[in-house]
Amino acid sequence: MSTTARPAESTATAPDEPPARRRRPRVGVLLGAVALLVVAVAVVAVTSAADGRADRSAAVDRPPATATVTRQTLVDRETKNGELGYGTPRARESRLAGTVTWLAAGGATVKRGKALYRIDDEPVVLLYGSLPAYRMLRSGVSGTDVKQFEQNLAALGHTGFDVDEDFTSATADAVRDWQEDLGLPETGQVEPARIVYAPGEVRVESHAVEVGDTVGAGKAVLSTTGTARLVTCTLDVEDQRLARKGAEVTITLPDGTRSTGRVDTVETVVQTSAASGKDPETETKIEVTVTGDDPKVLAGYDKAAVDLGLIASERADVLSVPVAALLTLAEGGYGLQVVEDTGTRIVAVRTGLFADGRVEVSGEGVTAGLTVGMPGD
Repeated sequence: MSTTARPAESTATAPDEPPARRRRPRVGVLLGAVALLVVAVAVVAVTSAADGRADRSAAVDRPPATATVTRQTLVDRETKNGELGYGTPRARESRLAGTVTWLAAGGATVKRGKALYRIDDEPVVLLYGSLPAYRMLRSGVSGTDVKQFEQNLAALGHTGFDVDEDFTSATADAVRDWQEDLGLPETGQVEPARIVYAPGEVRVESHAVEVGDTVGAGKAVLSTTGTARLVTCTLDVEDQRLARKGAEVTITLPDGTRSTGRVDTVETVVQTSAASGKDPETETKIEVTVTGDDPKVLAGYDKAAVDLGLIASERADVLSVPVAALLTLAEGGYGLQVVEDTGTRIVAVRTGLFADGRVEVSGEGVTAGLTVGMPGD
């Protein structure tokens, strides 16, 4: 009886757990393991992708171009149009009434003691000085105009008097000798109308009348300039900062030849323009005269249009970067993007002179040789 009971128990349990059903749990474990592996791979992939994006982000953060902080001299220079010639002509007006009987030739150089023109066949002569002749000089007259005239008289070889501010009888005797040489009446007195004063020898630029014309007092007879070639430039009032007497200037000639010069004179002038049917309009300008450092370079041109490089200011031995390297900071002011092996950082800077596309900079940690970011092309 016991023998037959044991098999029955075994037979009763066999249908509930067939062999195929006993293998399913192992398949589920396998699928779960595969799922975990997939998730792990995905995590690794995501992590790798994230790392890749971080690398690419770091690369994007680095500027497309760079520049170097340099130590140099910055020069604020602007180019203006100039005219090479002999300067602005000055009209010479007759103070005598009569007939023009002779004129110094156009382009001629007239020196001290020589005639510029003749009225009624009597000369009007050039003397050197800054003070115009304004009164009759005779014995007993004193002043700086007397001394200026006596200096010229002595330079022309007339002697016998002291060069001072007193017009004495000795001066009058020397004047008579001078008048004899000129073919003038020997009065011993000096008529202001017989003298034209200029700083030095002059060049006749043009004639306002012709020989044979009758002129009255105040009528322009001819115009003169200096004899040295120089450059003139007319500036607007807002560009007055460029007009500094003694400042260095670059001169570019029509053929591209470059030379240097210096600002010699700076004058404020009023230009008048008359429009048809309207009142004349006036405009204030700044007239700059530039003398060349090497006259031989300018000698090949009588008149020509040139480019002048005028300097407004100059800063020596300063740190600078290209203007494009500046960043506008949210908190105000400017900064630079410093580029290093480990990445980039922003530093605040103070700006100074802007010139030639560069800007003076200073700030904590800003030194020569520092690499800074620049925008791309």
